[in-house]
Amino acid sequence: MADAAASPHLQVRPDWLALTQEAVLEPELPIIDAHHHLWDRAGNRYLFEQWMADLSSGHRITETVFVQCRSMYRQEGPQAMQPVGEVEFVNGVAAQSASGLYGPVRACAAIVGFADLMLGADAQAVVEALQQAGNGRLRGIRNTTAWHADPVIRSNPQPPPPGLLAQDRFRTGARLLARYDLSLDVWAYHTQLDEVLALAQACPDTRFVLDHCGGPLGAGPYAGQREAARREWERGMRAIAALPNVWLKLGGLGMPVGGWDFHRQAAPPDSIQLAQAWRPYIDTCIDLFGPQRCMFESNFPVDKGMFGYVSLWNAFKRLTADLSASERTALFSGTAREVYRMQEAGR
Repeated sequence: MADAAASPHLQVRPDWLALTQEAVLEPELPIIDAHHHLWDRAGNRYLFEQWMADLSSGHRITETVFVQCRSMYRQEGPQAMQPVGEVEFVNGVAAQSASGLYGPVRACAAIVGFADLMLGADAQAVVEALQQAGNGRLRGIRNTTAWHADPVIRSNPQPPPPGLLAQDRFRTGARLLARYDLSLDVWAYHTQLDEVLALAQACPDTRFVLDHCGGPLGAGPYAGQREAARREWERGMRAIAALPNVWLKLGGLGMPVGGWDFHRQAAPPDSIQLAQAWRPYIDTCIDLFGPQRCMFESNFPVDKGMFGYVSLWNAFKRLTADLSASERTALFSGTAREVYRMQEAGR
């Protein structure tokens, strides 16, 4: 298990989270949680039991999308094939949920796995092994790509080398995914958005999903510079939004790199506080990409160090209260269902 001291993620504090309680808004609204993780790390266990506790907290979560996080890799065999163990593990969790013994939610109905795209064309064998392990649930690939020169800006226990998105071999691997109808999830900071733009332009047949609102930064050199950083972020996002092969996940704003410090409060933020803080970003994202290319995500358990599951989804509901019913359907479930090719639960 990874060393908790090396993790950039906030510690989840159940007693602290319990200090803020609020009623679930619109409990009948169907939701696909388009981005979450499962892991067993030193001092930070978040497996099926913990995930189901959040999913059962009151919102109507119908399906979820698991995204790679280096969980349960194989310890034997070629290094390139070791990530297949993660998809094997998650497919088992999905089967457990699909049994119906734990309620109507279909956890991990879609899986985003890891294949090292720096293998270029040789990534094909890994992708095919992941597909077999996923038993029809593999829907995308993600690599570790979020990088910044300042060591304060770190959101991954194992940061990548710089410039990965611009490498020719990486682009070859990214183009390969179109052959398998798999998306490429990309987690990048706003300082890398020009690289994301160039990558998506170079791979027009590949379906890209940009994670976590495009990574607006507010820590390190951006601390106290939120408005200037937001303008820089918006410029990059506007250019990417013009590309028809890029979709966007709305969430991931509970990481320290974003500069919010709700975790330092005496009690967790409620949904009103979260909505007020995030409106300039969520509104801009929806305006630029449109509801049909945006989907909400929890990014749990990463973001759970800063707020609770009920408050998170209540905040998203508050932020979209003025939109039409069809627009909200797209944001809360429709876009994720289309991008990750998910059937209606129960079908």
